[in-house]
Amino acid sequence: MRKGYGQFCPVAKAAEVIGDRWNPLVLREMLSGSCYFNDISRGVPLMSRALLAQRLRELEKAGVVVSHEKETGHGHEYVLTPAGEAARPIIEAMSVWAQQWCGGHIAPEDLDDALLMWAMKREINLDAIPLQKIVLQFDFRGLTKGRRTARSWWIIIENREVDVCQKDPGFAVDVLISADLGAFTYVRAGYTPLHPALKQGTINFEGNGDFVRQVPTWLSLNLKSE
Repeated sequence: MRKGYGQFCPVAKAAEVIGDRWNPLVLREMLSGSCYFNDISRGVPLMSRALLAQRLRELEKAGVVVSHEKETGHGHEYVLTPAGEAARPIIEAMSVWAQQWCGGHIAPEDLDDALLMWAMKREINLDAIPLQKIVLQFDFRGLTKGRRTARSWWIIIENREVDVCQKDPGFAVDVLISADLGAFTYVRAGYTPLHPALKQGTINFEGNGDFVRQVPTWLSLNLKSE
């Protein structure tokens, strides 16, 4: 663990463990169910793998994470200890605070369609989805990283398993979601409600009528009124 704040204050001691740069995001990934190195890394794509390995070791030393060797003998599984699980309300409170006070502070360089799709894959409300194959296509425009301005993704849900594809899987699409990446990110993050974006045309759903009505619930989109 790096040099601390040099204070006995409990806030300082907590910040040394869970407030250090990247640690809240690592904990966010683990609290969302990621337990393998590659899955955690996918949720923090700008964090180097070497730094992630270092932070996981530090969190383990602090008693927040424990690692077990995989049954295959290759790699490790990372599991939150009771102390790590107890950080859940703290991380959730950070999200609630940001939704209330930081809604206007997403910079163009913060937008990332791959990270957005990964977050939706983990958090799809499977209990609300019919027990049949469902195919969702996402056509995003307004990408800001690199030279691309638009990109498509597909989510396939079948047998309570969720797959994300960047290439057309060749299945019939049940719902097509066309959206400005920034507008969709704001709604998905809980900063703004869905209905104004639908009215403005920055987000649009097409396809099976019943599914179109249900898809916001499936994707946990922000349906609260303004």
